[in-house]
Amino acid sequence: MTTKPVPGSLDWYVSQVPTFPEAPPPQPVPLTATGAIPFWHRLPTDQKVAFITIDDGGLARPPAVADFIWRAHIPVTMFLNSPAAEEHDVYFRQIQVAGGVVENHTIRHNSLAGRSYGYQKREICGAADKLETLFGKRATLFRPPFGEYDSTTLTAARDCGAKAVLHWSETVHEGKVRYQTPEKVVQPGDVLLMHFRPALMDDLLAALKAIHRAGLTPALLEDYIR
Repeated sequence: MTTKPVPGSLDWYVSQVPTFPEAPPPQPVPLTATGAIPFWHRLPTDQKVAFITIDDGGLARPPAVADFIWRAHIPVTMFLNSPAAEEHDVYFRQIQVAGGVVENHTIRHNSLAGRSYGYQKREICGAADKLETLFGKRATLFRPPFGEYDSTTLTAARDCGAKAVLHWSETVHEGKVRYQTPEKVVQPGDVLLMHFRPALMDDLLAALKAIHRAGLTPALLEDYIR
């Protein structure tokens, strides 16, 4: 007799993950060599994939997340504030080992729109430098706090090594997906946003189920932005 996993346990979360079609071979989105870098809510791709992203890092770090990502093969991109990354580097390295990728979300998590180039560059480059020291990889993607940005943000992000600036198409909080677009269904190329908060396990599961319902497969952002 097979024992059913206890609801709320790691085994239970893994058992609830849908079975996805294999992701197609990535066709990276073309990038221009010069000029402004792109700002995307949704990647311009027709491939049947969507992208899971997790922000911040300072509020809460549920202990089973790394094992869940590893066992369920969840591709995730972490946009981290550098002080939280430094304070909890072991936790985020565990997710990195499980397949997660660390990207840039500034130092102080202040709104950048309207700030000087010098201020924005210090926030973006300072975080990029620290994250590279901690995790051995230069961030190539950037997400501005609150999604607030201006043309100076794009310039500063480019000058700090970013290839693209990311917003989102859906948010996920306490196990509920909230759509930011009129379709009310995950579309190819959509970027789903959640945070390192107490209900992150539920958020990851809700995102996976929403992606599955849409007939898509979760994929890694970095495979599509090179």
